[in-house]
Amino acid sequence: MKSYRVRNALAASPIPLNDWTDLLFKTGEMMNASAQVIGHRTAQMALAGPAPSQRDRHEFTLMGQEKMEAAAESVHAMAIRIMSLHQEAASLAIQHMLDGAVNLAAVASSSTLHQSGRRQSKLAHDTIRNSAEAVSQFNTSLANIAQTGLHPIHARATANAKRLNKL
Repeated sequence: MKSYRVRNALAASPIPLNDWTDLLFKTGEMMNASAQVIGHRTAQMALAGPAPSQRDRHEFTLMGQEKMEAAAESVHAMAIRIMSLHQEAASLAIQHMLDGAVNLAAVASSSTLHQSGRRQSKLAHDTIRNSAEAVSQFNTSLANIAQTGLHPIHARATANAKRLNKL
């Protein structure tokens, strides 16, 4: 199996739409390559008839083997990414709780009503900002997990399409 570099799942692109768009294009590219491979192999099976040659049998065996390997690599890569996401999400949650505790302590230690109001406003602002950032990072992380899972399948499909187009 190939090993894939594990990126920081929560420190990805600042714009989740970019990651989802990349996933969309890679999926389309993979589907196009898969259609070419399926067409080529179906034609090869039809031409081989009931008594395929050694080369045909090798290609037909390779079909199933590649699918199993790509699926295993995909699941493995996504599992690693999900585990790192859990660790990073826990770290982010702890950091946000600590930030909130500091802001709450500041509100509690306010000496005037005006100061308390400013600190409460800062607490609300920081909480909303942190929540929005966390949702955006999580959305990006989901796209990255999907991209990680697609990579082995995409790589096999596009490599097969190139190889079979040469035949």
